[in-house]
Amino acid sequence: MHGYLAIILHAHLPFVRHPENERFLEESWLYEAVIETYLPLIQVMDGWLRDGMDTRLTLTLSPTLCSMLLDPLLQDRCGQRLDALIELAEKETHRTLWDRPYHPLAQMYFERLTGLRSTWHHYGRNIVGAFRKFQEQGKLEIITTAATHAVLPLLSSHPPSLRAQILVARDHYRRCFDRDPSGIWLPECAYAPGLETALQEAGIRWFLMDTHGLLHGTPRPRYGVYAPVFTPNGVAAFGRDHESATQVWSRQSGYPADPRYRDFYRDIGYDLDLDYVKPYLPGTSGRGFTGIKYYSITGAQSKNVYDRKAALQVAADQAQHFLESRMTQLQRLGNIIERPALLISPYDAELFGHWWYEGPEFLDYFMRKTVYDQRVVRLTTPHEYLADNPTHQIVSPAPSTWGEEGHLKVWLNDQNQWILPHLDAAQTRMTQLVMRHPNPGPLTQRALKQAGRELLLAQSSDWPFIMRTGTSPDYAARRVRDHLMRFLALHEQLSTTRVDEARLSALEAQDNLFPDVNPGYWAPKG
Repeated sequence: MHGYLAIILHAHLPFVRHPENERFLEESWLYEAVIETYLPLIQVMDGWLRDGMDTRLTLTLSPTLCSMLLDPLLQDRCGQRLDALIELAEKETHRTLWDRPYHPLAQMYFERLTGLRSTWHHYGRNIVGAFRKFQEQGKLEIITTAATHAVLPLLSSHPPSLRAQILVARDHYRRCFDRDPSGIWLPECAYAPGLETALQEAGIRWFLMDTHGLLHGTPRPRYGVYAPVFTPNGVAAFGRDHESATQVWSRQSGYPADPRYRDFYRDIGYDLDLDYVKPYLPGTSGRGFTGIKYYSITGAQSKNVYDRKAALQVAADQAQHFLESRMTQLQRLGNIIERPALLISPYDAELFGHWWYEGPEFLDYFMRKTVYDQRVVRLTTPHEYLADNPTHQIVSPAPSTWGEEGHLKVWLNDQNQWILPHLDAAQTRMTQLVMRHPNPGPLTQRALKQAGRELLLAQSSDWPFIMRTGTSPDYAARRVRDHLMRFLALHEQLSTTRVDEARLSALEAQDNLFPDVNPGYWAPKG
């Protein structure tokens, strides 16, 4: 054995729940992720367990994502979405019956979706419970992230808000998995000095950061990113390996860009007659994605019909290439440093299946080749690695993110900078409310908890990110304004008037995550 490899998948979605609308476009983000990423990943991991494979994987399940996955309303709607897509796929098998290039693909989608529905019901619609099983079997390390995936350095001027994001996430993890989280994915890998104080209070032992944040640490890490370091208060920091990241993430040369893979954007929701596909579209106005796609990436000018067999062969070949690259990398590092190197390879989970349709198969092929075909790479998780290797250099990491240009540009720019002053004011007011009501009665306690939920939701990194990328900027801006206005209404009631219980009940039903949120986390520490 020459070294270690830890693959880390980050599964996160913003909290989107609209009971007032039967079909809401942005809710489809969850259904697409369940159908195209989480269920296929569960099927792959079930195969590893069935075959007795000694695999290791690390997975973030964010608190907002878990809240949605466990919500009965969203579970019902996700099941309905899956049923609708199976109905559409079956219709496609009839429509393409005499269309030789497309009929096998329609049949493939029907069989694949039917199998996913079987997995969905096998686990009682409980995706969180399915992943919990793999953790309890010792094959998966589930980690957390900030409660609503807030960019934590932007909260550092108000320590109670930073503390609340971490402690609410810890409490929610306990509720889901009946244990404390060992590690945390800092949202957007955004680090600033001082974050470790809140992590230490929450009992979190390690976090992940981008390459330059570790390499620019003080003193410079002796082993670069190929070993973790301890921050001065004892929390471990792991740095991303750039080489393995580039092989997957690069727009130009990354594996998912192979022209033989399925094209993400060419969907029958846009190609076929609107009246035919309209009942199966994610929203009620305009066209959208169904997930049934018949073309490969090919080139910019024309598209070939998707060849599933050829695409899977590419995935197998690339999995072999990825393994050989890691073996070569670890053997090379073994000649340079005097200890077995560790490669940290983190990716967004939704890349595997949603954006890169063959991604789950790539992961399956890679794991099988790693377990059966070599003895150079040892699969591990950060928690397991720290248990086996308890001594590390003490380093103070540098401020950093994995966003554009390596700093906070994505979440603080001309499109979204208006958010921060409003958050600063609301955060201060939240602390004032908690101090004003040190011994709240039942109704006041409910209002304080809901004010905390609304503030947490307004702090989500997803809203400024969406404004920056332009995918749904109006929706993102409205979400920030709505949560801030709800917070301000509760603040006014808790400060100058009586709490409106009817309105409070409506807010509790709408933004219903974190039932056990503790308003005391926003109090000044000590």
